[in-house]
Amino acid sequence: MFLDFFGLKEQPFGVTPDPRFLYLSEAHKEALASLYYGIEANRGFIGLIAQPGMGKTTMLFHLLETFRSSAHIAFLFQTRCNSGEFMRLLLAELGCEEDTQDLVRMYDEFNKRLLKVAAEGKRLIVVVDEAQNLESDVLETLRLLSNFETSQAKLMHIILAGQPALAQKLASPGLTQLRQRVSIVQGLAPLPAWEVKNYVEHRLRVAGHRGVPLFSSDVYEVITASSQGIPRNVNNLCFNALSLACALRKKTVDLQVVNEVLSDLDLQKLTWGWPSEDESSDAIYRPITAAPESVAEPEVYKEIANAAEAAAYMRQVALKLQSWRESLEKRPAGDCDSRGTISGK
Repeated sequence: MFLDFFGLKEQPFGVTPDPRFLYLSEAHKEALASLYYGIEANRGFIGLIAQPGMGKTTMLFHLLETFRSSAHIAFLFQTRCNSGEFMRLLLAELGCEEDTQDLVRMYDEFNKRLLKVAAEGKRLIVVVDEAQNLESDVLETLRLLSNFETSQAKLMHIILAGQPALAQKLASPGLTQLRQRVSIVQGLAPLPAWEVKNYVEHRLRVAGHRGVPLFSSDVYEVITASSQGIPRNVNNLCFNALSLACALRKKTVDLQVVNEVLSDLDLQKLTWGWPSEDESSDAIYRPITAAPESVAEPEVYKEIANAAEAAAYMRQVALKLQSWRESLEKRPAGDCDSRGTISGK
């Protein structure tokens, strides 16, 4: 890893939704305020819609922390299910492990649990993540659950978080009644270049970085364009950039490093020899007769006429791999390899 090389205490660009690393962009601040207000104002249904990788789940964890002492929280993320399975998952979140297939009985048990939460002076917040995967009948079940309320207040608050396909579902004619109950719908826009810079530096600070910037100022326009301003893409790019900079013994990630990482992450160049979607589908695989221009060593790719040539060619490859392995074994302990891994640790 590159942590010691850059003086970091932990991984700054991890893949888990850790609320400590949450960066509140202008769009995130607005969305967070709307969600908080929707719960405090007893609005019932709230929608949060954004592209994958925009930090919806991390932001939801941050929001729920503010209600941890005053609410019972049910967080559901297994959304590929039918109504019965959804109800069992919801009841399990409320502490009910009873195994029944009777929806009426499950509704009755849910009502009892809901009244118990209300009697404790708390509210129930149900968060459904990846809600775009919910079938229409499950969404209708959620609408029916929202009928459990008193004349003074909502007993339950439901947050539907999902990708843009969720908006398409809510707009469908068959879900008109549900759409009417979703009083607040908030989206998250991709980050512009200046906020990508703030986002990267924020995560580095949380991870323990102090001192001169690890990324040169001229790389952020490139990072923004290639990541489309989506935080998860930024994380992947920055992780690989720090790994490569470590391997090159560079203390600063510059344009050369970023461009090399972008080339490594370019999946399109790995598809040569396969037909594109707009080509005829009658041939699934096409023989490779030449290397693409982006390949650094075109002599490696050549036509092989017979089994003897193939055997000779593979012996050459084996010798090259053996030489490469021996060179790695001779490296001093603590040195970084081409992937940023510390040898001897």
